[in-house]
Amino acid sequence: MIGFTLFAVFVLAMLAGVPIGAALGIGGVVAIAWANADAPWWGLLAAPQNMGNSIAKYPLLALPMFVLVGSVFDRSGVARRMVDFAAACVGRGPGMLPLVAILVAMVLGGISGSGPANAAAVGGVMIAAMARAGYPPAFSASVVGAAAATDILIPPSIAFVVYSVSVPGASVPALFAAGMLPGVLAGLALIVPAVWLSRRHGFGAAEAGLPRPPFWRSLREASWGLAAPVLILGGMRVGWFTPTEAAVVAAAYGLFVGMAVHRTIRVADLYGIFREAAEVSAVIMLVLALAGIFAYSVSTLSIADPVVAFVEHLGLGSTGTLLLLFVVMTVLGMFLDGVSIFLVFLPLLYPLMQHFRWDPVWFGVLLTMKIAIGQFTPPMAVNLMVACRLARVRMEQTVPWVGWLLVSFVGAALAVLFFPPLALWLPRVLGY
Repeated sequence: MIGFTLFAVFVLAMLAGVPIGAALGIGGVVAIAWANADAPWWGLLAAPQNMGNSIAKYPLLALPMFVLVGSVFDRSGVARRMVDFAAACVGRGPGMLPLVAILVAMVLGGISGSGPANAAAVGGVMIAAMARAGYPPAFSASVVGAAAATDILIPPSIAFVVYSVSVPGASVPALFAAGMLPGVLAGLALIVPAVWLSRRHGFGAAEAGLPRPPFWRSLREASWGLAAPVLILGGMRVGWFTPTEAAVVAAAYGLFVGMAVHRTIRVADLYGIFREAAEVSAVIMLVLALAGIFAYSVSTLSIADPVVAFVEHLGLGSTGTLLLLFVVMTVLGMFLDGVSIFLVFLPLLYPLMQHFRWDPVWFGVLLTMKIAIGQFTPPMAVNLMVACRLARVRMEQTVPWVGWLLVSFVGAALAVLFFPPLALWLPRVLGY
């Protein structure tokens, strides 16, 4: 009964418009108070204690820095220079601009850890360029929204950082390495329908007449942005710095590129950049703290045990349960962001992971891919929402195009589900 009350209060608070962090905290406090109704009042001190314990974790120090990295590179002009370099590599012609958009989003995924930030950076450059080349705005928004979903897979990833502090046995370096191949696979899967749809419908006919950017000049201008993922991931691999320290190095590098190299960031802009990063980080950390109360309630009240028993009673087995979770998490991803899904459902999913003996790193990548699918699946797709705002189209106009991209991304996720080495090979090679 207490478990039902916990989730009922959470859902009712959400329906009433209460922010998700507050809804998690309220539900957890109500459950703790009910469970300690006959105990001394200081039993309620479990709430503030778990709020502090939830964010007093070393890996979370990287979170505000990666948020700052996303804000810095969003304003540094790196995206535009990468677009020119990608266009110089693949040339001009029908379907080439969507391919460029996806490639640039994948590279930016190695710099920022936020899908919506990636959609804003890529969409701010690519949507206007695709419009000039004759691509429908709804199609352009669909491509950008789907491409930005690779951001939470290709390291660094804020979602992986949050997952690592919630699941024992899943370190940040291992998750970063495990997300690389699935992220690239997802990006390549998106390229196929994007190019095929462009050529089938004759989109981008005007693109063939546009001049091809000079290769060496565009490479020189894009080299600072291309070096960022190498610096972040390579530095962690050779042991120069930890993932937390890598976030600080990436932020400092981004500020250097924006202020000294491209000179697109002025001293006067720093206050706005730092303020934006601080606000986003504060919101995430507050949600993490309040979710700690919720997770404590789920674990101490043994709410997860009946869930595991119910799933076991269904007789679906390991693969069947994974497919069921695939559908459920994808639907949830339409309405909630990835961090919120992790915070709400990991306390329930972790016992399932232990029961079926799923590898925690592989399961983290698979779960993140499911959430990434929801980021560009209407009606509440956060990446698609950003892209549609930039393209000035309604989200329902993107449905005919998003469907094709969704099928290809699901195919990539199913490949990781049925062939775990796609995620686990690189961590093993690197010794994580």
